[in-house]
Amino acid sequence: MSDKYEKQMKKGVLEMLVLTLLGEEPKYGYQIIRELKENSGGVLSLKDGTLYPILSRLENDGLVVSEWSEAKGRQIPRKYYSITEKGCSALREIRAAWQRISGGVNQILEGSHDEGNLC
Repeated sequence: MSDKYEKQMKKGVLEMLVLTLLGEEPKYGYQIIRELKENSGGVLSLKDGTLYPILSRLENDGLVVSEWSEAKGRQIPRKYYSITEKGCSALREIRAAWQRISGGVNQILEGSHDEGNLC
C-alpha cells in the first residue's frame, strides 16, 4: 500500500525537480532520468513514459524549449531541453509554494507525536 502513497507524493514534485535540473544546464531525457535517480539516492527512479509527458506539458506551457543536437561522430542526435525565462519564474513560484506546503506538513507531522495520539 505504501507504493500507492509514494507514487502520489512523487507526482506532485516531479515538474519542480525537472525544472530545477534544467535550471543548471540543458539536458536530454535520459540524462534527466539518471540525475533524478542519482541525486535522490534512488528514490526518484523514473521511466521514459513518466518523464516525457512531463517535458511535453512543460514545453506546451512555455516553461521549457527543446532542440535537437547534431550527430557528432558516433554520438546520436539527442533532444535537449532548456528552461525558459517563464520557466525560471514559474520555478521560483513553485519553490516558494513547496516551502510553504512542506513546512506546514512538517509542523503537522512533528506535532503528531504528542501523548494521546493513536499512532
